[in-house]
Amino acid sequence: MLTAVLLYLSILVLVGGFRSRRVKTGDDFLVAGRTLPARVLVFTLLATWVGSGSLFAGAGLGYRAGFPALWQSAGAWVGIALIYFIAPRVRRIAQYTVPDILELRYGATARVLGTITTVLAYGTIAAYQFRGGGRLLNVLTDGGVDPDTGALITMVFCVVFTSLAGMLSIAYLDVGNGILMTVGVTLAVVFLVGDAGGLGASLGALRPDQVSLFGTLGLQGSMALFLPTLFLLLGEANMYQKFFSARDERTARRAVVFWIVGTIVVETLIDSTGVLASTIAPGLTEVQSEEIVIRVATDVLPAFMGVVLVCGAAAIIVSTANSFLLTPATNLIRDVYQRFLNPSATDRQIIIYTRVIVALLGVFGYAAGKFFPTILAMALWAYTMYGTGITPALLGALLWRRATRQGGVASILVGMLTTLVWEIVGLARGVDGTPAYLLGWATIYPALVLSIGTLIVVSLATPAQSDEEVAALYTGAA
Repeated sequence: MLTAVLLYLSILVLVGGFRSRRVKTGDDFLVAGRTLPARVLVFTLLATWVGSGSLFAGAGLGYRAGFPALWQSAGAWVGIALIYFIAPRVRRIAQYTVPDILELRYGATARVLGTITTVLAYGTIAAYQFRGGGRLLNVLTDGGVDPDTGALITMVFCVVFTSLAGMLSIAYLDVGNGILMTVGVTLAVVFLVGDAGGLGASLGALRPDQVSLFGTLGLQGSMALFLPTLFLLLGEANMYQKFFSARDERTARRAVVFWIVGTIVVETLIDSTGVLASTIAPGLTEVQSEEIVIRVATDVLPAFMGVVLVCGAAAIIVSTANSFLLTPATNLIRDVYQRFLNPSATDRQIIIYTRVIVALLGVFGYAAGKFFPTILAMALWAYTMYGTGITPALLGALLWRRATRQGGVASILVGMLTTLVWEIVGLARGVDGTPAYLLGWATIYPALVLSIGTLIVVSLATPAQSDEEVAALYTGAA
């Protein structure tokens, strides 16, 4: 299986290197020359969103909690459905990054704060892709590759691959990655159900809480999974950057329709793999349970199915890591270097410096991965940081004319700082890396309430912006 994974990744590098010859301008590297058709856009959206957070954290939670784990995925499904109505406007604006939009509405301070928040959140998301890759290599080599060493190898590979051709290569290679990922998890679930004697027998072997609405998570725990995912998705910078890469507004909207279908199918299959495998390999620890999909591929499935699944897993990790390296690198180039340091930067400078920043972000992500006990903990922290720091202000910029510069800036700052402070205090009060949150409330609750409340209160307390100031975001809007 390891040989198959290495062969598949080698093919990705070769194809990426070939496509890199087509990169001529900064637009080619950052937004694929704004030429992506719907069929490519939908797969790159799917392959980017479904990453180690689903493969390890989602499946691991499914193993421990059963189908209530789907509350985390459901946040994405609802978010994508809402994005359907925003996608055409985002493509119409035709920028490069989310901080571009924030500055159009709230000014330069919002751009800088948005960039800081994105780098912190997306660096962490890239980090757990590396960590997932390390886990994958550790299992495939039967412990021969230490997880930390595997994470380092994954980081180096992803940095090299992302640096080759940027969005132009990532988007088209994600078509193959998305198909492989879908086939792999479909085969796994079909085999597990058939091996158990059918769907009825499979479900009958589960505990009652594993097939209930909230199960052992409870309402508060379920919403603590649902809300961070929803608000990350609504403001997700990779998604917006790929909408900016779309051929036109109609293409962006069509891609969203198929994206939501694909996400529901693939994430349900991944979580179901974890749930069904809980009856085959009981007693795994929390960390071990996050490897359940890989364990199913190596220990349960027939060889051919196992190879397809682990190659799909590798594709998931690489695709997501690439995008979560490229997006913050684009932010730093566009929103700091070009905006404040060198507005007349050439296409050659943009491409070279973006590649350098991708490498630096890879190192940052590898180091950040050592500070969290599980991939699920990393995912929820990053989702909350971005979902409360960026999304309320971003949606206010796009959908609420009464939002003001002061309100937007204050919302970003309050969401970001609340997440940092609440998590730090929770970890300081916790034991063995497990946070003990104040009042028992997960960070998403205070951070989201304070971020939205600040946006509304400060905006209503400050003078409304003129029609000229909001024209860039509202001209021609439906």
